[in-house]
Amino acid sequence: MKEMDCVEVIIEKEKYAKEGVHEGMQGWICNPLTIDGTWLVNFPQCGEKRDIATLDIKEEDLELIPVMHAILDEQIKARFEKAEKTAKSFDDTSEGLSDYMV
Repeated sequence: MKEMDCVEVIIEKEKYAKEGVHEGMQGWICNPLTIDGTWLVNFPQCGEKRDIATLDIKEEDLELIPVMHAILDEQIKARFEKAEKTAKSFDDTSEGLSDYMV
């Protein structure tokens, strides 16, 4: 791999997810140097939207791809945000369930 290569994250890891990067997201290597087996990868969104993240990703967690599609990043991001929102709304209502008698 080298600078400007398009890559895809091939594994879900908590340390990437904390930064908003999930399996299937695509980015580009934005630094010519690899440090301790990691590459600095930028994960963009379409148009003028702010990038999702730029972070170090282990080379073994990346797959080289011919073309990057930022729309996929947006779709994956939206899916995780929706799931997170649903989980939070359930957590908000579950507190009162302990007093419910069946």
